[in-house]
Amino acid sequence: MSSMSLDNAKPPGPDGIILIDKPRGMTSHDVVDFIRKRFACRKAGHAGTLDPMASGLLIILLGSFTKKSNHFLNCDKEYEARIFLGIATDTGDAVGNIRERRAVPAGVFDVDAVENALKFFRGPISQIPPMYSAKKIKGRKLYELARKGIVVKRQSREVFIKELKVLDISPPEIGIRVKCSKGTYIRQLAEDIGERMGCGAHLSFLRRTGIGRFLLHDAVAFEQLSSPDIFYESILQPE
Repeated sequence: MSSMSLDNAKPPGPDGIILIDKPRGMTSHDVVDFIRKRFACRKAGHAGTLDPMASGLLIILLGSFTKKSNHFLNCDKEYEARIFLGIATDTGDAVGNIRERRAVPAGVFDVDAVENALKFFRGPISQIPPMYSAKKIKGRKLYELARKGIVVKRQSREVFIKELKVLDISPPEIGIRVKCSKGTYIRQLAEDIGERMGCGAHLSFLRRTGIGRFLLHDAVAFEQLSSPDIFYESILQPE
């Protein structure tokens, strides 16, 4: 290799992962794009997307760690969420248009009634991926089809809910904590719980608090990443 090619070679860039607390309103790609441009990272990606309406733990992969995305994608996930009963939306969450309003039956918000509904969603359950999701069918992301008004048949699949706990009951909402296997759609879980309770529902709040052994309280706020010192100090190289 000539000395000229060595002089012109670009540095490989940072290598490792960063735990980021993604704010609501940003896409996961927005975070990756910011890091690529701000710190000239040629290799950067994320280990599992978060919807724009969701906040919480996003793992950013840098350098050689972009090749290890499957390791993180296969990890269990933890969330805190809120289910709004009585209103269903076309997206299954709070950013969608109202699709249906239904009366909430008396007694639905009693602790026993909530627990009785949730017990059907613990352990192995079958889920149909929502149309507003990043899952691909024949090379097309479902949400791209949904935005064009196209609905396609989706195969149900089994996921595992390790923990489903009530955090609070504040009508018209129920706060829950979920620990689940990869591929679980929390918005679909919220809709299915609403159907079980006889009134429909949508996901009004979602915050990811854990991915495998990595926890939200160890993450750096996205707003702090503009500081090079914080950015480079936040890079981890887990085994």
